[in-house]
Amino acid sequence: MAKYIFVTGGVLSSLGKGVASASIGTLLEARRYRINMQKFDPYLNVDPGTLTPFQHGEVFVTRDGAETDLDLGHYERFTSLTLNRNSNTTSGQVYYEVIERERRGDFLGKTVQVVPHITEEIKRRFRRLARGNAEIVIAEIGGTVGDIESLPFLESIRQFRQEVGAENICCIHLTYIPYIQAAGELKSKPTQHSVERLREIGIQPDIILCRTEKPLNQDLREKISLYCNVPFQAVIEARDTDCIYEIPLTFHQEKLDQVILRKLRLRPRVSHLKEWGKLIDQLRNPEHEVEIAMVGKYVKLQDSYKSLDEALRHGGLASRTRVKLRKVDSESLRRDDELERSLAGVDGILVPGGFGTRGVEGMVAAIRYAREKRIPFFGICLGLQVAVIEFARNVCGLDRANSTEFDPQTPHPVITLMDSQRQVQAMGGTMRLGGYPCVLAAGSLSRRCYGVPRIVERHRHRYEVNPHLFGRLQEKGLQASGRSPDRKLVEIVELKDHPFFVATQFHPEFQSRLASPHPIFSAFIAAALRQRLENRPPSA
Repeated sequence: MAKYIFVTGGVLSSLGKGVASASIGTLLEARRYRINMQKFDPYLNVDPGTLTPFQHGEVFVTRDGAETDLDLGHYERFTSLTLNRNSNTTSGQVYYEVIERERRGDFLGKTVQVVPHITEEIKRRFRRLARGNAEIVIAEIGGTVGDIESLPFLESIRQFRQEVGAENICCIHLTYIPYIQAAGELKSKPTQHSVERLREIGIQPDIILCRTEKPLNQDLREKISLYCNVPFQAVIEARDTDCIYEIPLTFHQEKLDQVILRKLRLRPRVSHLKEWGKLIDQLRNPEHEVEIAMVGKYVKLQDSYKSLDEALRHGGLASRTRVKLRKVDSESLRRDDELERSLAGVDGILVPGGFGTRGVEGMVAAIRYAREKRIPFFGICLGLQVAVIEFARNVCGLDRANSTEFDPQTPHPVITLMDSQRQVQAMGGTMRLGGYPCVLAAGSLSRRCYGVPRIVERHRHRYEVNPHLFGRLQEKGLQASGRSPDRKLVEIVELKDHPFFVATQFHPEFQSRLASPHPIFSAFIAAALRQRLENRPPSA
């Protein structure tokens, strides 16, 4: 049977359980173990698709069309996995399934309770990812120990450990070791209380990951080991870093992978982390730097464009280029002087996705700035739609051209609701979601980037380019370089006589990984680097 690793968190939220879990996946894959990963979120929403980015951050879309937690993006970026809808479970999904079964009469009139019915459904979801060829399943439990909503998941782990045997389970608890400046020392008491709370529930952690700003000394490790009842070797330092991809190497130095394999009674195969280390060296020691302006709606929020932030970083690897991000709130770009001040000196401009009218006119202004000043431009999802609107207005002379999402009365609806969306009433899980094929035009920049005639990319949108009006834009030079196989949907647009002007209806950032950067991001950063080198003043 498969072995299971459960990752829980204590003391406070936002400690980085997702990155820690992904890093564990990297370590185990480096030892040639077959893994699978899943995230359990305690909120009652059925999925994150209807949650606001201001509260939840990015919605990560899997290839099979599930709207999931952003941590699944970390799992894919750190490992070789391509995850699916079974990889993310919320309390809402669990309760929804149990209530539906109760209404069908599956429980034969019995009283439906958290124990055993909710916990049995959670355990069923623990098991389902092990049905393939996975040797180890890594399950991250969202929230913090002590939260009421997390209790059913923790109780399920307690029961599951009894059912499958302690030798098949490894419980890892991520906690926080605060540094008290006035005392000049790290404090372990919050960790002790967190572990005590976990043990009250019936779970004894096997490993404690200590998130810390300062190195853990031996005395502190011994204290945590003694009071938390874990071996000294199982107290692992998780020091803060400015490069999350370095964490697997740090954990390996701390011998975390050895401790896990010993606990699970698995053979410690040779680790192959050398290639990962080479990638980190490239990130740490670039030859060049470019500055990219990301002009969007949610740029003030750290996690709203998480996959984009990482895909841009990956994109610089091929040209040994560090990407510096200048995040610009599109609502602020209402005046020409503000536009110039916000975008002056950048080497590229990216307009990401979003919903609603707020900030759209600022995006229009930014795209016009990029087009007229010949600055490399990349648009994604809404970024494509706004690029079409800008071109229709300012090149084709279609005054008040717009999307029917923003102006239902526009005389030139160059962006309109997809036919498949016209009768949709429910909000959750009803957009065009997941992987769809796209055929690339011969001779186009997009075709050269990908190097193949046909691709599959992930979508999340309701609106599309209006095929009845796009011909007028093509006459003026806006090329549809990617279309759906039936040619009804425009998936990529680009301008030929421009250093780099590409926009995609899909989200390529969801398929970019450190070990395999997305080709369009690599091409965009390469174009931005050319822009910088061409504009560099001659040396004295």
